[in-house]
Amino acid sequence: MLLFAAHHPQPVDEVLDQKVWHFFDHLPALDLNAYLPHFHGVLFLFNRPIEYSFEWTRFKIVILLAAVLVWLIYMPMARRVARGELPRGWFWNAFESVLTFLRREVAEPTLGHDADKYVPFLWTLFLYILFLNLFGMIPFLGSPTASIWVTGGLAAIAMCVILGSAVGKLGLIHFLQSFWLPIDVKGGVVISGLLYVVELLGLFIRCFVLAIRLFANMFAGHMALATILGFILVIGHLVDLNQGAGMAALWPVVTLTSVLAVVALSLLEILVAFLQAYVFVFLTSLFIGLYTHPEH
Repeated sequence: MLLFAAHHPQPVDEVLDQKVWHFFDHLPALDLNAYLPHFHGVLFLFNRPIEYSFEWTRFKIVILLAAVLVWLIYMPMARRVARGELPRGWFWNAFESVLTFLRREVAEPTLGHDADKYVPFLWTLFLYILFLNLFGMIPFLGSPTASIWVTGGLAAIAMCVILGSAVGKLGLIHFLQSFWLPIDVKGGVVISGLLYVVELLGLFIRCFVLAIRLFANMFAGHMALATILGFILVIGHLVDLNQGAGMAALWPVVTLTSVLAVVALSLLEILVAFLQAYVFVFLTSLFIGLYTHPEH
């Protein structure tokens, strides 16, 4: 994050996705910006032309990088476990302890005897979100979970698993019937009908809230860091405009204060990265258990 203060003229751009990956914009002699490729063309399907367009962005690259890292770390670990090998070394023990915690403290309390069926999905979801969150703490990368489109995609995947699990276990008819709450009073059918609509919409609202919660927390945290670092750039710009000796004397004070504040908030952001990944997975597991066991 300190490198960010030195190179970026617009702090908010560090939080948002970019088609041009900026590196040290303030050094005109070094054009280190990465101009990400854009593909456009025409495909013929059943003798009909179909135009297509695809462009790489910073977040798309980070998303792929996170997936590759999760695979590189955990696939060798899975092969060792399959061979019956015991954990050795701090690296293997640290990552395996995360998986053990999720199984015992998230999956089993919310899913009961069905926990092992969903544990691989919950593990993958947690690790992927965690890596996306932590990449935001690395200069020049940014956190894709600060984009509502990314968190919306993750929530859509979670919703598909929730729906698929419930329908697969209960059957479509029984699943839809589980939202009906009979009320034995005069006009109870009308009330039950209204509650049925509310409960049915509740599934989609819960998944929508998953996306909003993750996006809001990650975006707000990185925006706060970018804003604090932006104070350094503002004061430095005023000094360049010769705004007086007082402004020049203020620059080191603002710089030191901003750097200390960013360091403290960065430690908090690391905690938030783990916490938000945990909350997303815990709620997903809770919703799977809720809709696959409506009698509870």
